[in-house]
Amino acid sequence: MFERSPIPAATLVIVRDRTGAPPELLMVERASTMVFAAGMMVFPGGRIDPGDMDLGNQLNEQAGSAIVAAVRETLEETAVPVSLHPLPSPELALELQRALLAGAPLGDLLTEHRLTLDPTAITHFTRWLPPLDAPRRFDTWFFLAAAPPGEWIPNVGEEENRSAEWLTAADALERDRTGTAGLIFPTRCNLVRLAQHDNFAAMLADVSAYPPTTISPWIEERDGGRWLTINDGVGYPITAELLASARRG
Repeated sequence: MFERSPIPAATLVIVRDRTGAPPELLMVERASTMVFAAGMMVFPGGRIDPGDMDLGNQLNEQAGSAIVAAVRETLEETAVPVSLHPLPSPELALELQRALLAGAPLGDLLTEHRLTLDPTAITHFTRWLPPLDAPRRFDTWFFLAAAPPGEWIPNVGEEENRSAEWLTAADALERDRTGTAGLIFPTRCNLVRLAQHDNFAAMLADVSAYPPTTISPWIEERDGGRWLTINDGVGYPITAELLASARRG
């Protein structure tokens, strides 16, 4: 039985520039027991919950609730703080992670620790909505942000994920190619797009060249095969993958 109603969600691509080397991205590996994207490498993120909506309404941003969800989920999953001012120490970030996992609302924690959330530090660059035949449909906002200053070692804080690490887009794609890790179709498409660029500024320039578009993949018959296909002309170098090999979550 397919779940027809899309689940609002948000994910955050955090980019860490490096001198003389390709930038690294923060990714997590989902636990094999999860219903969605089990065992896959993905960017931190998850569902938009009612608390995200309450806080998001205060940001005066169209995607306010999605921005809050992306920040909150990243803190919960990795303890890496993005868009928070002043920047929390690693010790405070771990404290925030523990409190969020215990059920504390992010808005209350920001007030308690005299922190604010700066939505301008996060850039919306795409939105993915799977087709009706997908087993689970997440209407996912994708955001891009620079890593906070300092050496942030991700801390896996919940049972949904079994690891979290910084790695280049090319490394993540190579792991998928060799079978040492897996990528679902939206993650692979975004990694291929990001792998073209040598730093965060170049990624932002790419985003500005293509207005954010909602990507709704469809299945297309061509050359005797069935292909999972996305829009042309919206910034993605690869726009189709054989359905038989595509992982859809």
